[in-house]
Amino acid sequence: MNNQPYNPLHGVTLKTIVTELEAYFGFEALGKEININCFTKDPSIKSSLKFLRKTPWAREKVEALYIKNKHHL
Repeated sequence: MNNQPYNPLHGVTLKTIVTELEAYFGFEALGKEININCFTKDPSIKSSLKFLRKTPWAREKVEALYIKNKHHL
């Protein structure tokens, strides 16, 4: 059974979220949307994932941006 039928992030990995946001916005625009160093200072998918996995408040912002723009991605 699906325990989270209304969770828009259910089944979506953090890597997918970051990769799709980067492909849509690019790191420069992503850094303007969410001003965190992993998007503004020498950004990469790998370093962003490492930071976001350890930083719940930043991950929440990234997830919210993904949900907000999901229909564009």
